[in-house]
Amino acid sequence: MRRPLKKKHIIAEDSVYGSVKVTKLINYIMQRGKKDTARKIVYAAFEELKGKEGKEDPMALFETAIKNVAPLMEVRSRRVGGANYQVPREVRPERRLALALRWIVEAAKSGSSHQMHRRLAEEITRAAAEEGDAVKKRENTHKMAEANKAFAHFAW
Repeated sequence: MRRPLKKKHIIAEDSVYGSVKVTKLINYIMQRGKKDTARKIVYAAFEELKGKEGKEDPMALFETAIKNVAPLMEVRSRRVGGANYQVPREVRPERRLALALRWIVEAAKSGSSHQMHRRLAEEITRAAAEEGDAVKKRENTHKMAEANKAFAHFAW
């Protein structure tokens, strides 16, 4: 008999933009349980995007950034007969979103500006224009998957 599947934790939409993705971004930025501070950073970054891009909707820019950063393929280690192979695999949609958000936040944290909301706004703008560290990370992941295509038959 199979064990029962875990119930997925349902994340509520955020109050300002009504988006689960924004809530997840807030959770990725949050450190030491300080969710209110993380919320302020994200909303300030979105205000900055609104101001920088003129009348463009910051949510549309954010969605484009996620789409440009989300990887389609990744490599997973697989042990076969005493050797480890990097096997290219397709990325599930939930993981795709998680990786995209994580890479955007990591790139923003490693930025040069003093204020986190400015760095985050800058990274989202860069990602939407298909440049920046988060997009580079996706390109490297795709290159790794392409380079190890010969081991695709180990994926089962």
